[in-house]
Amino acid sequence: MSRKKPKARPTPADTADAHALLEVRVIPRAGRSGISGVRDGALLVKLAAAPVDGAANAELVAVLAEALGLPKRSIEIVSGERSRSKRVRLTGINRDAALLLLGAA
Repeated sequence: MSRKKPKARPTPADTADAHALLEVRVIPRAGRSGISGVRDGALLVKLAAAPVDGAANAELVAVLAEALGLPKRSIEIVSGERSRSKRVRLTGINRDAALLLLGAA
């Protein structure tokens, strides 16, 4: 029986005053929410929520916050709020550390 190796969390020195911009492609109305890898250079995120009244955007923020160990207030959708292709700003973590935690490195 093999055990998965726990993901390495970035240290505070890695994340001090760090910001990252990520290209994200969402698939709303999926069976369950989660990160599904990379497609065409963008992080692919499946969301169970429908894109109605901002529910999918709120779920995207929650999924990323959970995966990265960041508070929701550290994640901001800066473009594409009404599109499947979005640009997301992460505060408190650099891009390399974020991609490592998301398994998209």
